[in-house]
Amino acid sequence: MTCDHLVCANCNGRVSEGRCPVCRANRARLQEQQGPFAALSPTTLLALLVALLAMAFIARQVLA
Repeated sequence: MTCDHLVCANCNGRVSEGRCPVCRANRARLQEQQGPFAALSPTTLLALLVALLAMAFIARQVLA
């Protein structure tokens, strides 16, 4: 989850803008919880999946 679409209940602003201490604390907490694939866009993840499937198909053809 990203903080781009989250709205702060304290100041009614976007959490990504960090208008109040609550926003800044939640933004920092979300950034700490992000996993290794959080920085990748959905398009990049799809391209990696297609590449993995292509490699599996090629390996299957070679070993058969």
